[in-house]
Amino acid sequence: MPDHSIYDKLQQLGITLPAVAAPAAAYLPYVRTGNLIFVSGHISKHGGTVLAGQLGRDIDTAQGKAAARNVAIDLLGTLHAATGDLGCIKRIVKLMGLVNSMPTFTEQHLVINGASELFGEVFGAAGQHARSAFGVTQIPMGAAVEIELIVEV
Repeated sequence: MPDHSIYDKLQQLGITLPAVAAPAAAYLPYVRTGNLIFVSGHISKHGGTVLAGQLGRDIDTAQGKAAARNVAIDLLGTLHAATGDLGCIKRIVKLMGLVNSMPTFTEQHLVINGASELFGEVFGAAGQHARSAFGVTQIPMGAAVEIELIVEV
C-alpha cells in the first residue's frame, strides 16, 4: 500500500510524477541491486523538450536551479516506477549533478540545490544526501543540467 504522506506532499507542491523517459542510448533508466537503486542521469527538460544551454552564457543561476528542480521531478517519476511506492525509500544516499557551464561559472553547487532542496521537501531527513556538483563543458543534447542518484530502499 503506497505511503500517502509522500504523495500528499507532492500534491501540495503541485507536482505530477512523469512517466519514465525512454533511454536515449544503450542503458537502463535504473538498476536495483540489493537495497540500492542506481538511477541513470536525467537531463533538464522544459515542456518535454531538452532545456539546452550553458550556465554563465545562456542560462543564469536561478534558471539553472529551476532546471535542476525539474530534473528531480523526473527522477521521482523514475523512482516511482522502480519502487511502485516512494514511501519505501529509506534515504536518498548520493546525488551527482553535472552543470553545463562556461569556464568562469562557479555556482554549480547553487544550481544543484534545486534538486537537493526538493528531495528534502519531499522526504524530510531521508532526503538529505551526500552530493557532488560538477561544471562540465557539455552534456548530451546540449542539456543544461544532468543528475543521477543512488537511493536506499
